[in-house]
Amino acid sequence: MKPHPMLALAMVIGVGSGAMAQDRTPVQDAKLLLIAAIDAPSGQAHGVLVGDIADAITQRFKGTTPIYIDVSTERRYAQKGCRRLKVRFWQDGVQLPGVPAPRRQTIDFGINYCRDGQPPKSLS
Repeated sequence: MKPHPMLALAMVIGVGSGAMAQDRTPVQDAKLLLIAAIDAPSGQAHGVLVGDIADAITQRFKGTTPIYIDVSTERRYAQKGCRRLKVRFWQDGVQLPGVPAPRRQTIDFGINYCRDGQPPKSLS
């Protein structure tokens, strides 16, 4: 049974940066974690990607762990509910073409994001 989206948000708010797999909220859409980080007093949210896309990525690259997602706030903008967020997706045991051994693969990016899904009107 899937948790209700609002329950999922409540579960991630306040989770520390050392969150273990059992402390992570399963999400099919990372946007839930972006909003959770905006709302969290710590500015952080942690989850694990689930569903068909996560399964396909894990199978394709032979990952040995789930795909983890960490979101942290880098900057708070003047516009209410808007932040600069750092988003990290990572998975252990990934076998990339041309790489001799499996390893942890990490993808980091930054995004300007507001609770309504839009970018901030101003970056100040």
